[in-house]
Amino acid sequence: MAQQKEMTLLEHLGELRDRLVKAAIALGVTTLFSVIFARRALQLLIAPMGENRPVALHPTESIISYFKVALIMGIVLAMPVIIYQLIRFAVPGLTPQEKRYMYVIIPGATVSFALGVAFAGLVMLPFQMRFLQGFMSDLINPSWSIGGYISFATAVLFWVGLSFETPLIIFFLAKMGVVNVQLLTRGRRYAILIVAVLAAIITPTPDPFNMLLVMAPLLLLYELGVLLARLA
Repeated sequence: MAQQKEMTLLEHLGELRDRLVKAAIALGVTTLFSVIFARRALQLLIAPMGENRPVALHPTESIISYFKVALIMGIVLAMPVIIYQLIRFAVPGLTPQEKRYMYVIIPGATVSFALGVAFAGLVMLPFQMRFLQGFMSDLINPSWSIGGYISFATAVLFWVGLSFETPLIIFFLAKMGVVNVQLLTRGRRYAILIVAVLAAIITPTPDPFNMLLVMAPLLLLYELGVLLARLA
């Protein structure tokens, strides 16, 4: 009996490995494809810096930053495959009705992540950069390296994009019977606290306006998740 359980565990880990390999291959392909458009995306990312052009402090800093931008674009494009592999691993035996939900969850997760990345890049970053560049500008000249700035920007893009998956995650957990509307409603105060902590982590600026700029959509996403849980 112990040997059978061990083999079952090994098979489970083998399936996880296969799913991760397929997701990694998809990410690799989409990242290589995104290299073509990474220059334009990089221009959009550094646009909030205005006339302060970033500098490269190391020989490879520019190319590493270029591929970081391509990686974020690759994640957006590979999101359908990544979500599909995660769901098939978490729920290996899907019923015909559950398979129909895949046609909603997978495109929805992709669009949600892309919307989160767009919101972070077009709304959050410009506000944050205006604050950061203006903070003590009479004493300090805001001149940043391209590597440091892109690491900061891509981290904001990734985590905000991931946070936009909240409604679909709640919907999926509701379909699995892990959560329900009553539990989500009672836990709203804890959700607000968690959102505040996440906003403080995502937002590197100490001013409350930027923090509220992150909290507001996260709270709306949570309420949308409660609505989807009610539908589920």
